[in-house]
Amino acid sequence: MSIADLLLILRGLSATIALTLGAFLIGALLGAPLLVIRESRLIPLRLLAMTIIQIARGLPPILWLFIIFFGIGTGHFRISPFGAALASLGLISAANMAEIYRGALGSIHSGQWDASSALNLGRWYTFLDVAAPQTFRVALPSAASYLIGLMKESAVASTIGVTELTFYGNQQSQLTFRGLEVFAMVGFIYVLLSLPIAWLSRVADGYLQAKVAD
Repeated sequence: MSIADLLLILRGLSATIALTLGAFLIGALLGAPLLVIRESRLIPLRLLAMTIIQIARGLPPILWLFIIFFGIGTGHFRISPFGAALASLGLISAANMAEIYRGALGSIHSGQWDASSALNLGRWYTFLDVAAPQTFRVALPSAASYLIGLMKESAVASTIGVTELTFYGNQQSQLTFRGLEVFAMVGFIYVLLSLPIAWLSRVADGYLQAKVAD
């Protein structure tokens, strides 16, 4: 495959990165309040959050794309292909991040909650000052792994016309009739993109563990 073909594929790099980071940011932000509702003492709120999480995670990403783009987006509320992909992956990301946060929160020893109660800390301050920093540290490796998976899931956005890496890879495959070479290169680009995420995750995790040890 020529350099010219590679450069044509790389036109989708910015869209892939923007879609991945945007959806992950939406998930990281919305996952926290979703977790709070999921852990609420009010049963209706807890059931509502559990239902949202199960539906968001239970449907395939491509189905969410079609629901938002071809369903919601074809009515009075117009939405671009990128916007539909961002909303779809952001919704799925929020559900998954809420579960990642919940698993990290569950790893905190119950004695810390008892100690906070003995110090007369309120529920909100206990969560904010005691639980949240530890939850972030424990959730970091899982969140980084999910970010890599989310980047791979972003390839489905090509089905509704988002001009990301897979979109241009498919376009070049049809133009050059060298599908194996083209898609092997697209896969290699995804691997290269995942390496810095994994490396930064290990560095950050090591730093946070060292801070805890100190």
